[in-house]
Amino acid sequence: MLAKLGPLGPDRVADLRPYLDTVPDPRSRRGRWYSLTAILLICACATVSGAKSIDELAEWGQRARTDLLDAIGIRHHLLRWRRSPSRATIGRVLERLDGDALDAAIGAYLADRHRAATTTETDTAETCQAKPLRAISLDGKALKGSARLDQKHRHLLSVVTQGIVCTLGQVEVGAKTNETKHFGPLLAPLDLADTVVTFDALHSVKANIKWLVEVKKAHYVAVIKANQPLAYAQVSALPWNEVPVAHSASETGHGRRESRSIKLIAVAEELGGIAFPHAKLAIRLHRRRKETGKSESRRTDYAVTSLDAHQATPAQIAAFIRGEWGIENSSHHIRDVTFDEDASTVHAGTAPRAMAAFRNLAIGTLKILGATNIAKTTRAIGAEPERALPILGLSHQPHPSGT
Repeated sequence: MLAKLGPLGPDRVADLRPYLDTVPDPRSRRGRWYSLTAILLICACATVSGAKSIDELAEWGQRARTDLLDAIGIRHHLLRWRRSPSRATIGRVLERLDGDALDAAIGAYLADRHRAATTTETDTAETCQAKPLRAISLDGKALKGSARLDQKHRHLLSVVTQGIVCTLGQVEVGAKTNETKHFGPLLAPLDLADTVVTFDALHSVKANIKWLVEVKKAHYVAVIKANQPLAYAQVSALPWNEVPVAHSASETGHGRRESRSIKLIAVAEELGGIAFPHAKLAIRLHRRRKETGKSESRRTDYAVTSLDAHQATPAQIAAFIRGEWGIENSSHHIRDVTFDEDASTVHAGTAPRAMAAFRNLAIGTLKILGATNIAKTTRAIGAEPERALPILGLSHQPHPSGT
């Protein structure tokens, strides 16, 4: 599994430390022994090694060799021995961190690494054909284990790249119904020119869509449901039976057979168009799913997009929508199954959000490097803790004695 990551030289892997240096230290200047960056680096290295809880973050530091702690920045003890931060120290820091600053630092790091990893592919594609469109998706996730009798569970909204999956930004929202007001602030720092943004029906708010197209110069693919009654009635009433299937695909695996088809109809603005800003194409998606031992299920969804027919093929539009649905499997499922996020009972302060941020960092970093199975890769790294450092751009010189 580690061989798939390839060489981890400084020309390929950016150093995480300058990004973490931008996170403000919430502690008093008095009594500090460990720098904030060193504590956060231990959290990052431990998570890449498969740590699932604050206890496991501290245990990784306790197992790390002296040369690893030296590379991370742990100070020498006055008696010439070195000890990593305790569980209590790490817990207090994570509870008091500025969650927005940590997410911004990790998002910037992943964005830079994602850009560097995809630059070569984009340059190659440009020499053969038109520049491919980049796609990102918005999706929310509940941290179920963070709930207590006197408080609801935490809910996070993330923006995630399609293709090579990594989280570019994350924000905590009060409840799922409040996601829409964070749409603009979450996307505002990102360069979205000629980027396709996909999201579920909850975010199909006209004001947000108008801002996205007119201010950020982006494209969108928006699912239309009953929360936009006029647009939904207009799209669903189009003569779909008279339109041929523009693209279809099918797949078999995991005990099921699934087929998907897509139809497109151009929206003529001069004839009234659709009651949705900048909509140029109406989309109908039809899915058939047959699981072993169960009857076949069918589902039809409608969407609109600001992309014109010459800007994206039906297959590309279908891939954008498929990518939005795939975020659950390629990111959220990994956080729940590999890192036990839903089972985590961390709930104090900003610690739940910080733990989620480090999981995003681990998943995004490993996927950018080419890992196909995050669970196996983290177990392989956990067996050799020194491998976590070069994955995050840190170099170290092993002690000649090996201790």
